[in-house]
Amino acid sequence: MRGKDLLRELQRTVDELAVLNEIGKALTSSLDIGEVMHVILAKVSELLKPRNWSLLLKDQVTGELYFHAAVGAGSDQLLGLRIKPGEGIAGWVAQHNLPLLVPDVAKDERFASRFDDASRFQTASILCVPLTFKGLTLGVIELVNSEGDPVFSEEDLRILSTVAEFSAIAIENARNFHKVQELTVLDDHTGLFNSRHMKRQLESEVVRATRFGHPVSLIFFDLDHFKQVNDTHGHQAGSRVLHEVGKLLLKTLRSTDVPVRYGGDEFVILMPETSKDQAIAAARRIGGEIAREPFLADQPYGPLTLSASLGVASFPDDARDPESLLRVADEAMYRVKASIRGGVLAAPAKEQPGEPKAERNVSLTAGVSSEP
Repeated sequence: MRGKDLLRELQRTVDELAVLNEIGKALTSSLDIGEVMHVILAKVSELLKPRNWSLLLKDQVTGELYFHAAVGAGSDQLLGLRIKPGEGIAGWVAQHNLPLLVPDVAKDERFASRFDDASRFQTASILCVPLTFKGLTLGVIELVNSEGDPVFSEEDLRILSTVAEFSAIAIENARNFHKVQELTVLDDHTGLFNSRHMKRQLESEVVRATRFGHPVSLIFFDLDHFKQVNDTHGHQAGSRVLHEVGKLLLKTLRSTDVPVRYGGDEFVILMPETSKDQAIAAARRIGGEIAREPFLADQPYGPLTLSASLGVASFPDDARDPESLLRVADEAMYRVKASIRGGVLAAPAKEQPGEPKAERNVSLTAGVSSEP
């Protein structure tokens, strides 16, 4: 081997060791999958110099791959797309749990061109390796079009395979950490957040709202005559109903809302950056969805029809601190239950010195009321 070639090989070895060192640091510095993988793949990009790269994770239920991260020209168009089992180079690698180097995709019948069509990018060569942990395929790392030599090399494949081993450990550690976190903040029956998490989140949102001048709203509700479900059909039926309410809320609410099982059949919805009027409209919608839902439809005694009594309060209109906001929303809900049930009641705005007292309005026929 000539001196220049030897020097080049030594430099590559040094660069490879530096990348692996940085990856080791990333593994011990964070348990966020996105953060760790961006560090890892950024370092890989420095070494292997692909024009584009992607991290695709496997949906363990459907077996499909989905783009968790993508960098390069047109990569924004790939996020959210899914790859069927065995589809394309990435699908083949995940299905067979084998690395693959494709120097020319035009000559490989496994290549799926629809992703180039979506990103308006021209793929020439691909280097793809599986992310495997204890025999389970978690996803794949895919590098596209080397910026150096015309195609990737077997040496590049070896390096990326080594990186993939580290990456799989990082992903599994992050997922296990996330599962432990979920156990501490999620309610077993409904899959919603528990009251402990809600109180921390509410405090945080009130601080943020105070700083930036945003409103924060709460909806507090419980199910009317829920005790009759337990008394008539048993507590397992009651637990099933709570589970179905949780699913309904997750389907109905925005991604920014925080649905909470507060206790028993009581629920709270924390709505950041949401005005009182917007929260009232949301409460009406939720009440309507619950009233229309056929609960326990698969049971011989089903479906059951339920209603909910909902109270609404907002920061800073109705309260100036988290505890007071929760209390006034709760009080508004109980005023509904003390009247006709199945309605929405907005808490009265906090009166300021010198302002005239608000008019009394207790009619719930329109689905909303405001009491002083």
